[in-house]
Amino acid sequence: MEETFVAIAGTVELLLEFSLVVIVAIGALVAMGRLAMSFGKEDRLARRRTAWTSFASWLLLALEFALAADLVGTAISPTWDEVGQLGVIAVIRTFLGFFLERDIESIAEMKIEGAE
Repeated sequence: MEETFVAIAGTVELLLEFSLVVIVAIGALVAMGRLAMSFGKEDRLARRRTAWTSFASWLLLALEFALAADLVGTAISPTWDEVGQLGVIAVIRTFLGFFLERDIESIAEMKIEGAE
């Protein structure tokens, strides 16, 4: 039974990590496309902000998948060292996510104020 759980957890962790790579790749491609479309146009700063906001949103999603993969990986017979490392990683990712989300919201507010 435990061997089955370990195998399933390992597969789930691998799938989550694969998803995280795909999410970052898609986000990067979308952001690069938006940046490429901004060349030679007016208001390039606003277009770059839009590209950055888009990429930051993808990164936030990827951070959630990374944390989920770490949680699944640590669920299999964790040692105190692994639990401690997971705690530190979770705190770092939580702060990173918090500040990214705050920046995204502030840029969105700037767009709303600029539209009025």
